[in-house]
Amino acid sequence: QVELVESGGGLVQAGDSLTLSCVASGRTFTIYVVAWFRQTPGKEREWVGHIPMYGDATYLDSLKGRFAISRDNAKNTVFLQMNNLKPEDTAKYYCAARPYGTRTTGHDYDYWGQGTQVTVSS
Repeated sequence: QVELVESGGGLVQAGDSLTLSCVASGRTFTIYVVAWFRQTPGKEREWVGHIPMYGDATYLDSLKGRFAISRDNAKNTVFLQMNNLKPEDTAKYYCAARPYGTRTTGHDYDYWGQGTQVTVSS
């Protein structure tokens, strides 16, 4: 079993930056890829991007250049750096993990955190 815990959310103003963290514990050696998703009430969960154990991150096209995902394997932590935040980035952000392969749909991920709320005011 793998446990994921997100942190770093909060209320910010448009144009601000925020970094979210996702710390994994448990059978972390089984994790190959970690993804970030976001969701607002009444909307489908949206894939933000993912990063494999080794290699580059991949992002939703509309977020390229503003969001960046990195990982510190020694600390079992994945980060989501969000820059120039916009009100439309307001959502609950989740990290998710799977043991192999990269996917962009939530149902393909085995492990999920509880999420952290990001609210961007205009």
